[in-house]
Amino acid sequence: MIRIFSILAGLAFSFVLALSFVFEAVGTAKDGLPNTVESNFHEHPGALKLASDGLFGKFDKQQLQRGFAVYQGVCQNCHSLKFVAFRDLKALGYDDDEVKAIAKQYQVPAYNAATGEVKTQPGKPTDHFPPVVYGGKGAPPDLSLITKSRHGGAAYVHSLLLGYQNQPAELLKKFPDAKTPEGLFYNPYFANLNIAMPPPLTADGQVTYAPGNPPATKEQMAQDVSAFLVWTAEPNLAERHQKGWPVVLFLLLATVLAYMAKRNVWADKH
Repeated sequence: MIRIFSILAGLAFSFVLALSFVFEAVGTAKDGLPNTVESNFHEHPGALKLASDGLFGKFDKQQLQRGFAVYQGVCQNCHSLKFVAFRDLKALGYDDDEVKAIAKQYQVPAYNAATGEVKTQPGKPTDHFPPVVYGGKGAPPDLSLITKSRHGGAAYVHSLLLGYQNQPAELLKKFPDAKTPEGLFYNPYFANLNIAMPPPLTADGQVTYAPGNPPATKEQMAQDVSAFLVWTAEPNLAERHQKGWPVVLFLLLATVLAYMAKRNVWADKH
């Protein structure tokens, strides 16, 4: 009897849930989506093609080095990379001496166990990128995992960096009270359209690339730093791709063998 009541209660719950879903769908079809400034003017990230995309994707080390240069020249004053150690940069093609030189450019917190004091000292390869001391309200996000934590990943970062613009006249005509507040900047790729971060990429050549690289245009810098942030979020992506195919092939072979064994076991012996 208890089992019957449990089944009936479950069926009733499922019926009510399905009914609410149907009413919600009908209401949306009838009235349309909420008429807000975000629903009218928010834009989805544009397409971005990187060497790391796809099942066979792997990182372009030269591009990652360019992206790191953009991070150092544009982003690091406000955004940290707390999950990245200096020695991790060897994966970008830097040798030990270059990694040591990069680490020494930073002052990292050092705890003195004897006195309990925390001082700063030049970074070592084993240290992580130090946190950014930010005095304003609402510290900017750490960028280590930004392409994993934002819908659209690298494409979102790329579009956001290049998306700063004046508010469309149509927006102000339709929503007169939606003028971008003082101190904020209009960017249709940001969630609520108004972002506190000033445009970071302001001109071509803002970062100096090493000889042999393409010109440091705003578009190129946005692509390169987006690729670099894909690497910070998933540095083992290429290795995972390489190891994944043998596993897939093994599973396919095991499936075929299991099917053949099943056919043999259950075959008609007459």
